[in-house]
This record gives sequence, C-alpha cells and structure tokens, in this order.
Amino acid sequence: MTSLASFHELGRRYGDLTVVDRLTFDVPEGAVTGLLGPNGAGKTTSIRMLLGLTRPTSGSVTLLGAAPGGAGFADAVRRVGSLIEGPALYARASARDNMRIEAAARGLDPAAARIEELLAFVGLADRAGSRAGTFSLGMKQRLGLALALIGEPRLVVLDEPTNGLDPAGIVEMRELIARLPERGTSVLVSSHLLSEVQLMCDRATIIHHGRLVAQGTMDELLAGQGGGLGFTVRVPGGDAGRAREVLAAAGLTVGAGDGGALAVSGEIADGTDISRPLAGAGIHVSELVRRSASLEDVFLSLTGDDDATAVTAEEVAA
Repeated sequence: MTSLASFHELGRRYGDLTVVDRLTFDVPEGAVTGLLGPNGAGKTTSIRMLLGLTRPTSGSVTLLGAAPGGAGFADAVRRVGSLIEGPALYARASARDNMRIEAAARGLDPAAARIEELLAFVGLADRAGSRAGTFSLGMKQRLGLALALIGEPRLVVLDEPTNGLDPAGIVEMRELIARLPERGTSVLVSSHLLSEVQLMCDRATIIHHGRLVAQGTMDELLAGQGGGLGFTVRVPGGDAGRAREVLAAAGLTVGAGDGGALAVSGEIADGTDISRPLAGAGIHVSELVRRSASLEDVFLSLTGDDDATAVTAEEVAA
C-alpha cells in the first residue's frame, strides 16, 4: 500500500507543554483516513507540521516522499490540496473568480483547472457567479473544498471541515469527502466528531493528549470491541428493579440505558444468557438488542476519558 504521508515519532513542544508526542502513522493512497481526537489532542499541530507550517521539535514527517525543508518538498506541497482552519476567500469575488484566482496562484491555466466541474461537484454550479461573502458557512466550506481540489491533487488535507456546520451541512460535507477517492484523491481529515469519522472514513488514527492510542481500518477498530458492549434490555417498568437484581445475581453488569432500558454487559455468549434468568424469575423481556460498537465506544475504552465523548450533530446545531 502506497503511503502519501508518513509521521514517524513526530513531536512538538511549546516550552514545557507537549502538544504532539512521538506520533507515528501513515496515510495510505486510495482511502479517507481520519485523524481523530478531542479538541486539544494535537490534530491541527500535526497537520501543520505535515504541510511545513510548523517545525517539529522531534521526529520526522514526509509528504509525497519529501521532508519539510528538503529537496522536492515545495513541489510536494503544490500537489496537495488543503483546507486548514477555514477557507481563505475573497468575499467580494464570485465563487468562480475565487477559483480562477487560486488556479492562477498555482500556475495553472484557469481553462484547464476544471473550475466549472469542481463547482458542480461541490454543489455550487448555480451559485458560481455569486459573491463568496454572501454564502452560508456550509457553502463557504464547500467552496473551500473545491479550491483544495484545483489541480487534481493526489492528497487533500482537511482540518475540521465540518466544524460549525449545522446537521445538513455536516451531511453534505461528509458525502463529498467520502466520494473523493473515486476521483483519484486520497484524504487526511481531522475531526473531533467521532460519529462523522465513522461514517466518512475508511481508516482512523486516534490520538489523545498528542499520543497515538489506536489506528487501523474502521472494521479493525470496531472489531476490537468484540462482544464486550453487551445488550440493551427492556422490561416492564415495574420489573426493572427486580431485573437488575436477577441479572446481577447471574454475574452480569447492569447499567442505565437510554429511555429507561437496561445496559447489560459481561460474559454473554448470546441473548439467552440474559433472557433465561429473567424468564426463570417470571420477568417478560420486551426488547433485547445487541449494542453495535461505535468509535465513541472505542475511544472511551482506550482512554477512559468521560470528558472526551463524541460531539453529535444535534449538539453542533444547538
């Protein structure tokens, strides 16, 4: 598998504060790779070091095989698109003219930059002549993505591209990012929205306090949870307390689930390990569902950090 970007024992300190600590992972070609962690985990600093915007304190990083400050790095940066900390737009210029200016800045003939095609790809064909300053935040982010795609880059690096968007805008951006490998563009995308990374990415690297805690394909990360997540169990309200006692006596762990349900975990081969003792106690089970693993479960199991739970689209919109 070809690696388009590599981080090796990468570190960055500011005085006594270590922001990135011996971070090692690769960004493979042909995939959407998520760099996942809560705010302050070191995601943006890592990306800035990759693009040569911040100097590492230790370790090394390469982009398309070139190291910052070395031969070929400037050319590598030109072959990589990026959207870091929001798009830099000319508010009084139209979306089309913003694209033309960017193409010219990269030394590309605007006619060959496929501007109209890119604007159509991000859903802005009908607003190509409108001033960028009149755009909503979601439209500005989509225009920023189109700007990053000028020149058909092998890799595009996106830092929190859904930050501040409402749920509809998050879905739009997620779907666009997931389609990029079909166009021949691989992606490194950072986010603190765990649920969004799970939906848009093929792989994820999870960092916490600047350190690597897990990496792999989405299936590998979720499979690591195994059956330990347990089941959601519902019984008639009047039987909930007794059901807790019966299941605890059977050696299972019982917690509070959503909407009054019981969250049952432990050594559970299948649902009969729960339904059998309840039936023996005369308790009717109205719902018994195995919980599916999520990246939030993976993250919390690895870090034990209850303050680093996933941010949902509803919370973003609130």
